[in-house]
Amino acid sequence: MTKVDFYILKDGPLGSRYKTACRIAEKAHKLGHQVHIHTSSEAESRKLDELLWIFQDRSFVPHEAEPHCSGDCAVTIGHGWTPEHSNVLINLAAEVPAFFSRFERVSEIIDQQPETRNSGRARYKFYRDRGYELSHHEIHSR
Repeated sequence: MTKVDFYILKDGPLGSRYKTACRIAEKAHKLGHQVHIHTSSEAESRKLDELLWIFQDRSFVPHEAEPHCSGDCAVTIGHGWTPEHSNVLINLAAEVPAFFSRFERVSEIIDQQPETRNSGRARYKFYRDRGYELSHHEIHSR
């Protein structure tokens, strides 16, 4: 059964969700996992695509963004496309993606913006009510 991790960002600047998504993707990639970052729009997908190139000075996370995803890359980004073979789903959309249960792990990243918190609570309730294993990780900015 899919395991769901909620990363609660306790503070930090606007946009911390994206950097956290990049860190999770990098860590999962280094562990040998295939990762899909699900976004809510093409603009958000482009933003993640750009950030994955620059978020760390000394690392590179091989990735492809929709609509140019072949499915062969370690990390994919998209809002209307889902790869067939990924282990980790990082969800940045407000809703639970219909395909989430195909993944071994789902990462939900929640910041302190009211709309993000509220949609995060709804997703938490969705997973909880269906019996999924949930974990919480509080993250403070450095």
